[in-house]
Amino acid sequence: MNVRQWARDLTMGVRFAFTGGREGWTRALLTAVGVGLGVALLLLTTAVPNALAARHDREAARTDITFSNERIPKANDTLIVANVDTDFREGTVRGRDLEVEGPRAPLPPGVDRFPDVGEMVVSPALKELLESDSGKLLRERLPDRIVGTIGESGLIGSQELAFFRGAEGLAPLIDSGRIVRIDHFGDPDPSSERADPVLLLLVLVVFVVLLMPVAVFIAAAVRFGGERRDRRLAALRLVGSDSRMTRRIAAGEALAGAVLGLLFGAGFFMIGRQLAGTAEVFGISVFPSYLNPSPLLALLVAVAVPAAAVLVTLLALRGVVIEPLGVVRASRPARRRLWWRLLLPVAGLAMLAPMMGKGRENGDFNQYLVTGGVVLLLVGVTALLPWIVETVVARLGAGSVSWQLAVRRLQVSSGTAARMVNGIAVAVAGAIALQMLFAGVDDDYTQDTGQDVTQAQMQVSLPKDAPVGPAAEKFRQTEGVSGVYAFSEGYLGDRAMNPELVTMMTVGDCASLREIAELPSCGDGDVFVVHGADWDTGVDMGKLAAPGRELYLDPSYEDGRESRAIAWKVPRNAKAAKASDVLLAGIDRGGLLLTPKALPADAAPGLTGEVYLRLDQSVPDVQERVRNTAAAVDPLAYPMTWVATERTDRFDAIRTGLLVGAACVLALIGASLLVSQLEQLRERKKLLSALVAFGTRRRTLGLSVLWQTAVPIVLGLLLASVVGLTLGTVLLKMTSTPVRVDWAGVLSMTGIGAAVVLAVTLCSLPPLLRLMRPEGLRTE
Repeated sequence: MNVRQWARDLTMGVRFAFTGGREGWTRALLTAVGVGLGVALLLLTTAVPNALAARHDREAARTDITFSNERIPKANDTLIVANVDTDFREGTVRGRDLEVEGPRAPLPPGVDRFPDVGEMVVSPALKELLESDSGKLLRERLPDRIVGTIGESGLIGSQELAFFRGAEGLAPLIDSGRIVRIDHFGDPDPSSERADPVLLLLVLVVFVVLLMPVAVFIAAAVRFGGERRDRRLAALRLVGSDSRMTRRIAAGEALAGAVLGLLFGAGFFMIGRQLAGTAEVFGISVFPSYLNPSPLLALLVAVAVPAAAVLVTLLALRGVVIEPLGVVRASRPARRRLWWRLLLPVAGLAMLAPMMGKGRENGDFNQYLVTGGVVLLLVGVTALLPWIVETVVARLGAGSVSWQLAVRRLQVSSGTAARMVNGIAVAVAGAIALQMLFAGVDDDYTQDTGQDVTQAQMQVSLPKDAPVGPAAEKFRQTEGVSGVYAFSEGYLGDRAMNPELVTMMTVGDCASLREIAELPSCGDGDVFVVHGADWDTGVDMGKLAAPGRELYLDPSYEDGRESRAIAWKVPRNAKAAKASDVLLAGIDRGGLLLTPKALPADAAPGLTGEVYLRLDQSVPDVQERVRNTAAAVDPLAYPMTWVATERTDRFDAIRTGLLVGAACVLALIGASLLVSQLEQLRERKKLLSALVAFGTRRRTLGLSVLWQTAVPIVLGLLLASVVGLTLGTVLLKMTSTPVRVDWAGVLSMTGIGAAVVLAVTLCSLPPLLRLMRPEGLRTE
């Protein structure tokens, strides 16, 4: 067959698609919408790597405070930066105090000029929040006058909350960990860490699981209107075309819909791109400029979608005999064969099997084998489901009228029913596997913080020189604070013994000290020596804290020179105490405990303050009130909310990416299913009208449509559960993780899939009611 004949027949099919009257245009538009939704999501997905790279580049370009900051002398091109990040409800507000030291000090990205003291430059999202009623509490914490907004180059996302604020007097606090002197923004030598093989495996599987349902829906969309198309093709046979030419013309019609779908997809993508700039999903936001698909990947989508449309149509018509006087479909079709359908998942398992037991210690997983194996397993769902639906519905029989109508329809066209739920089944199978994998490795990326949330719910770290007593009193007056435990902390050592052999010194009132040790009688002025604490392992407290021994506060060395040390003698009446079994903040405090009067006045500036707070969670926004108090105490005070456990940032980022992608895929699934359902109803318009004309109740027809949806989806979800559990087990074996099935998670994944189908079915009922009218029998 020469290329010219192929081109001629495909062109004729394209002409039929657009010149076939309202019927042809309707089918072309339905196909284009279905394909366009899939193409838009594919384009968005191909833009994800660029978006992540853009966010990373923006973050790197504005880097200021790092662990590797070198000490820089004051000059005319230096700037002092203080980290004053804060939290507001569920979000984080990035904040920096800036003190200019010279005319050539570097401007932060996105800022035109430095704000003066009492002024701040904010991100557009923060400005909107501060001006709203919901940001009233945050405005109390950030009362400075807004003099400008941060440009896009200084933000990593359109909804990021960030500000730069003018400050002074920061120089004495440099090297405190949150304040540094810099002469440029950006990290020219970002640290690189070895990629975790398990996290890379998660990323690979997430991408495959999210993209597979999209591909399945595109393949289903190009077959919209299949029955009417076959009747038109029968007319072509009647005027002289042979079967091969007829199939090529049909492929041309599908090609037209696919190309139109590409245009629709580009439009949907541009709309989605702009909407993405105004939305924040699971704490992630982007600018529209981030979402630029890779040209190579976009070209691949543009070529693959029309090619797939032609291929799918040719394959679909292999099982349909189109004769001049009609389509041979009323006769009993040949039973689907099972053996080749089983080969796909078996081949997928064979590709994954060599990597079982590899874990994270034995090198990276082969990305091609992982991708190919997961794809074959999920494609196996689409291959097995039509056979299962056909086999099951063939054995269904007696029941109500609505049940019999549904069963008969499924028996006549089980393939169409299977295609409608293939995407859902693939999505659920992948979601179950990922849920098992995430749940299995969660413990590896979750750490116990050691924070007992029954003791306290928040902690505020005060900078040096900030008086602890007045700060504690302000927190006691804060609405919603039910308990305050305040400590000043430092280190004591004996230079005669070993300048590096030190013990901890904690200063607090008796009530606070009893939270960290079992004390005898306590009064202001008492000193306690704690024995048996883990912190002092290797320190002989009996010798180090002997009565009358002279110790020194912070006998440390900096740049080879001993820093200023403050002498303090252990009093003769120091009492023995035992460390508490319940650890505050996970710290087994040992050493010396002092009440405020026992601390020399000149020693106070060498200590740092920690305040632990018990909260009445019934008070609205109690945490925001505490943060406001902390900001009033000192702008550099750092409030933290206690949590029992915390997860690795990269693991959380992948989980967040999965949730964002899953939300987009579910939206696509719902939209595509609705389009498919409407197309099916349109195909059966005359049949429904005939049934109503003969007296069939609308309620019966409505229930029939529900049954036609319910039977395939139940079978599809059962198959998805089996494949998902199998894939999840294999992935856990690959990571050397014990296999545990979270049945609640499995049921939730299948429930979400069923809920999407149910919602789509309910949305299709109003059009169904409009179609069930005798007027639908009219024809021209």
